[in-house]
Amino acid sequence: MTIRHLDRLLSPASVAVFGASNRPASVGATVWRNLRAGGFKGAVHGVNPKHASLDGVPVFPDAAHLPAAPDLAVICTPPATVAPLVAELGALGTHAAVIITAGLEPRQKQAALEAARPFTLRLLGPNCLGLLSPHIGLNASFAHTDALAGDVAFVSQSGALVTAVLDWTRSRGVGLSHMVSLGEHCDVDFGDLLDHLASDAHTRSILLYVESIESPRKFMSAARAATRNKPVIVLKAGRAGHGIAAATSHTGALAGSDAVYDAALRRAGMLRVDTLQELFLAAETLSRFRGNGHGRLTVMTNSGGAGVMAADAAAREGVVLADPGSALLARLDAALPANWSRANPIDIIGDAPAERYAETLGALLADTSAGAVLFMHAPTAIVRSEDIARACLPLVRGQASRVMSAWLGDAAVTQARRLFEEAGVADYASPEEAVHAFAMLQTYRRNQEILMETPGAAHGAVPDTDAVRATLDAALAEQREWLGEQEAKSLLQAYGIETVPTVAVAPTAEAAVEAGKGLGYPLALKILSRDITHKTDVGGVRLGLRDEAALRSAAGEMLEAVRNARPLAQIDGFTVQHSLHRPHAQEIIVGASIDPVFGPVILFGQGGTAVAAAADTAIALPPLNRALAAELVSRTRVARLLAGFRDHPPARLDALHDVLVAVSRMLADLPRLAELDINPLWVDEHGALALDARMRLSRTPQHGTARFAILPYPDQWVRTQTWNGREIVVRPIRPEDEPQHRRFLESLDAEDMRMRFFSVRKEMPRSELARLTQIDYDREMAFIAEDVDAQGHARTLGVARTVCDPDNVEAEFALVVRSELKGQGLGKVLFERLIEHARSRGTLRLVGIVLRENTRMLKLTAALGFKADPAEPPSSDLRRMVLQLRA
Repeated sequence: MTIRHLDRLLSPASVAVFGASNRPASVGATVWRNLRAGGFKGAVHGVNPKHASLDGVPVFPDAAHLPAAPDLAVICTPPATVAPLVAELGALGTHAAVIITAGLEPRQKQAALEAARPFTLRLLGPNCLGLLSPHIGLNASFAHTDALAGDVAFVSQSGALVTAVLDWTRSRGVGLSHMVSLGEHCDVDFGDLLDHLASDAHTRSILLYVESIESPRKFMSAARAATRNKPVIVLKAGRAGHGIAAATSHTGALAGSDAVYDAALRRAGMLRVDTLQELFLAAETLSRFRGNGHGRLTVMTNSGGAGVMAADAAAREGVVLADPGSALLARLDAALPANWSRANPIDIIGDAPAERYAETLGALLADTSAGAVLFMHAPTAIVRSEDIARACLPLVRGQASRVMSAWLGDAAVTQARRLFEEAGVADYASPEEAVHAFAMLQTYRRNQEILMETPGAAHGAVPDTDAVRATLDAALAEQREWLGEQEAKSLLQAYGIETVPTVAVAPTAEAAVEAGKGLGYPLALKILSRDITHKTDVGGVRLGLRDEAALRSAAGEMLEAVRNARPLAQIDGFTVQHSLHRPHAQEIIVGASIDPVFGPVILFGQGGTAVAAAADTAIALPPLNRALAAELVSRTRVARLLAGFRDHPPARLDALHDVLVAVSRMLADLPRLAELDINPLWVDEHGALALDARMRLSRTPQHGTARFAILPYPDQWVRTQTWNGREIVVRPIRPEDEPQHRRFLESLDAEDMRMRFFSVRKEMPRSELARLTQIDYDREMAFIAEDVDAQGHARTLGVARTVCDPDNVEAEFALVVRSELKGQGLGKVLFERLIEHARSRGTLRLVGIVLRENTRMLKLTAALGFKADPAEPPSSDLRRMVLQLRA
């Protein structure tokens, strides 16, 4: 992962086109023409040994004859020339190249990468359309048109889609900060560009067209960092994609690749859309409303029909319409005719003058319980639409983030629409579009909440590792992929998942009857075979056997049925278990499998034999905690049944969530676990009980946390140690530390706050507290030292953190300890842990900006080997302290 030299790619000072030409309809001629016509102010050079000049401009025969190394090279030459040219450009000092050329063989792409690597020369493409940066007039592409300058970045794997979007944005007046065609992305990919665009001052929102992801952890880490700063909206192709190949469990078959992409994008805090129109609709909505936390909508309209359309759309989209409170109703009664709707949608009647619009809108904006306001107007002959807009402008200018508008019609409302848009109000073409935009905003907010969850790999019950290891070793010693039902249940029990007591016996009626005597009737009988995964499909399950005769008869019939259905299957025996009666239990499936892109995934949904037909499942990426488990459950229809209905009391959801967390831990702990089905899992008011389970092992350990797309909480860095005669814990910070962290910061003296944050803060905003405690452990680390106070509550004594750049070159540190503990060595303890962690991840150097007057910090860093940056001017109030960790 690196953003090195991406500034040269997207904002170069000079460009050279290799293969520049005047041959009609050639790529080289089109790129040359676009580059010169786009208004780019930097130097532009053409390179082609066949031309002395183009359009009156001198053309150079090769790179060596250029007057200087270009920041950016655009390569439109034959495939065989690309790698040698990249090597030559790297030696000259060029740091970025766009490879427009198509048809490179794998060995030619690899040769170009190897040629670029010694010089950190970044390669975009090959086989790409190029890129545009309209704010500097750069059009280094063979697109058919230019782009308007704006603040939306668009990155696409499809060159054809780039040209379509260019057409679409120009026709609608949408401006772009950057437009990038990735092509075959042999080097620069989505992760790199997300990292760069996250801090790009010209970009307010990022749009992606994604067909595939090759580096999932890199993508997820970059996406999670970017979405904390600005909206990232994804149009992902392939909703009709195929499921995972050769899956034999229900989970493996149901966890299709597109559903996993959906889960990954949601977990990264991004918003997924289905169409180009939605892509830009979402960008417009999120750029205006992202900071608006209102979860309810009030519809205001002069048209009863439009109000009904909006209400219908809200019902379809799951948008909650706010109920007007008594105070708001009283105010509206005073402003509106007696026959107004007195409900939401608020119909102010078709004869409304401009004053009525303003009074109604003012009442709604004065009442926070009204939530966001959808202002709708259908033109009438009574009052001009622009007069209504002008009457309402003083109200909307101050609260544009609470107002959405839908000026219905065309020419009659054009001026009114423009006035609202100039005031910062987002406008939509129809009631349905406005409500859909609000629904996308709600989805985005939910995804942002998911983004903030950072569970640990070891969250949940501590397993009996000896029992687990013995079970796995026994199966692998016998060269078995699939665990038997009893073995699978023993693993579940080791991870704290309750199971039905089960006895495995020989494949005879007598053995089954003997086992039944110890269990008690009624009984369930199941076939036991390493070759049969889905027992019901072959007649291998009989339930509710009430006596010995029924059990004996069922055993014989089952053996005959199974041998007829699967004559070659090895019959290992029967499993016998007591049939429980839990009339309120819902049948659930919980499973896990390995996605070829994003690694381990967890599935939840309605279970039983009809699981595939019910198609009521949801997928999440591990690691999970209870909050993420609850979110996964909420995305299914069966969640409504679990909440209770008629004579069915609510199920114990905490027990269900703990099962999901346990499965997450199994995926982290057991690298050989390839597939898992718990089906059915009974969930009711008594808890969760696994009736049946299947597990498939991989002969080589290839999964575990190493394949997690999201790095879990690093439990390995939790350590207990003695400091100044007292026991303290030094550990990475957790999201749930937020209240404790607030108390810690509030305990600091004003001067200590100034030394840490370079300003005196009376109160830390909730958003910043979340940012300090909800970190991405792939890029950041914050160690806290804590003890237990006299009341038995955990207390933070100090915190030290680093934030690393995406290149893992520099990690910037910060450190603060409780004011009354300064000078007692705690800072040194925390700093040593930071240094150890930075060394372990291969960071080049630790750096920190320290106030010159902060003599304690300067003395501490010097004692630990930090050196003051000599480039810092002596007159500066700041010192840049640097510790070199490796060459």
